[in-house]
Amino acid sequence: MDRWLNLKRKATEEINDGPSWSKQSDLSEKKRKCRRYDGEYLLMGFTCSGSEHELQPQCVLCYEMLSNEAMKPSKLRRHLETKHKEHATKSIDFFKNKEQELLKSRKIIRKTATGSVNENALKASYEVSMLIAKAGKPHTIAEELIVPAAKAMVTAMVGEKAAKDLHLVPLSNNTVKKRIDNISDNIKEQLIERICKSLHYSLQVDETTDIANKSHLLCYVRYDFEGNIIEDLLFCRYLIHTTAEEVFNCFDDFLTSNGIQWSKCIGISTDGARAMSGRLTGLVARIREINPSVVWHHCCIHRESLATKKIPEELKKVLNESVKIVNFIKARSLNSRLFEQLCQSMDSDHHQLLLHTDVRWLSRGRVLSRLFELRDEIRVFFTELESPFPLHERLHDYTWLAMLAYMADIFTHLNALNLSMQGVGITIFNVEDKIEAMIKKLEVWTRRLSQRNFDSFQNLKTFLESADDELSNKVLEMFIQHIQDMRCSFRQYFPLPDESKNWIKDPFNVDIDNLMGLTASEENGLIEISTDSALKLQFKEMGLSLTNFWLHVQTDYPELSAAIYSTANLTAVGMARGEKILYVEQQSPLHHREN
Repeated sequence: MDRWLNLKRKATEEINDGPSWSKQSDLSEKKRKCRRYDGEYLLMGFTCSGSEHELQPQCVLCYEMLSNEAMKPSKLRRHLETKHKEHATKSIDFFKNKEQELLKSRKIIRKTATGSVNENALKASYEVSMLIAKAGKPHTIAEELIVPAAKAMVTAMVGEKAAKDLHLVPLSNNTVKKRIDNISDNIKEQLIERICKSLHYSLQVDETTDIANKSHLLCYVRYDFEGNIIEDLLFCRYLIHTTAEEVFNCFDDFLTSNGIQWSKCIGISTDGARAMSGRLTGLVARIREINPSVVWHHCCIHRESLATKKIPEELKKVLNESVKIVNFIKARSLNSRLFEQLCQSMDSDHHQLLLHTDVRWLSRGRVLSRLFELRDEIRVFFTELESPFPLHERLHDYTWLAMLAYMADIFTHLNALNLSMQGVGITIFNVEDKIEAMIKKLEVWTRRLSQRNFDSFQNLKTFLESADDELSNKVLEMFIQHIQDMRCSFRQYFPLPDESKNWIKDPFNVDIDNLMGLTASEENGLIEISTDSALKLQFKEMGLSLTNFWLHVQTDYPELSAAIYSTANLTAVGMARGEKILYVEQQSPLHHREN
């Protein structure tokens, strides 16, 4: 009985304390000693690393770290002879130099945890990520191309030692994406903070469709910051329905969620679509329900496009046929390659035609100019085709080529006008001056054409001088009628400038007696400005623009500045974008700041 009780007690103790082999293994772990490092191991290419309780041998050549159990001369020698056979017979001095390099690299790694090197690597990571975002390249390009290229250049120019430090710069795919998102969020925060601090701001709105046939709402903002009028992309949002209600809800949601006050909005510029400019239910009408003082401007670029749409049927036919000729060559890969070889063999200035798309407003003049310049090459190309192209006879028609030259010239002038109305610092006064100059040019061109003076149309003049035939009176009258119709359209879409606002353009030369719409205090302030010779001299010496000047005197003459802002003459000028965007990512401001 006692014997049975003793066996039971022993089994119970084993269950509670664990198996006997576990106890033995624990004792062996406690009794196991840590192998010590010997200085002679350096001759085999190994130094020590790790803590005092568990030293680890580390190769000074490949920086590989072994376990403490490998701290034996035989195992260290085997590593040297198998992986670094070429260095097996090196002297102790060679391995000491390699040890010093390893120690320096350890210092760099320690600084990376919390030090200046980590900050530099982080800064470099953000710099590269921003360059990738601006270039519109995929995130994988950093890890696949930029890092290897940087290592190759640094190794060739500086040395392999410096190239190893590039491992500290984090540029993996996910890291680059996070960096771009952080930069975008920071840009958005800075922009919203600036707008909230600004006294006034104006909006420029347009709806565009990308290559996937999705509708996007683009909104640009102009605001005053540190004495300058700044223009930035405010947001780009995807729209399902392009109705006035959805566009307004998109606006209101963004502004209210970011703390931007509607009361500071002084002007908005849109196209003439009913959803935008409708008096009762349009976007502008809904905004005026919140802020009645908002001034609406019809986009100057849209108005210019509408003013140039009226073209005689004969010229429109020439334009359509020109597009067909270009598409027959350019839109077919084989024809495009053959035409390129032909242009190269003929030593042409250009080797390719340009495609025309209605979305890009500036492409029409460039397409026609390129087509006219390569007319001889196209004529030769059509003669070498097996089956004749239906429109190949147009290139032998004198009248058709003359109309093509005229169309190329007139659209080149319109493209130049379009570009002159865009850019930073362009105000509504600049637009008015450009339009008035264009209207006067059209008058002069009409008079010159009636006298058969083609100096204003370079392509047409060159073609007529090189040809033996003369331009018929019927075609000449068509040119004159087209220019006259265009002049009337410009005046219809761009009325005469309001002369009562001339004091804004030139505050030093004003006729106080003829001023209208100003209060007594505002007139007194304007008299003080017009007679301030020091301010006038400062204005000329500093070379301030019109907007910078009024922002400069805003503190001293707040009432006059408020009167200018109330008319939105300085900030709301119209969409400063001559071409619709073909593809817009619904991302963040970073992807559009340099576009």
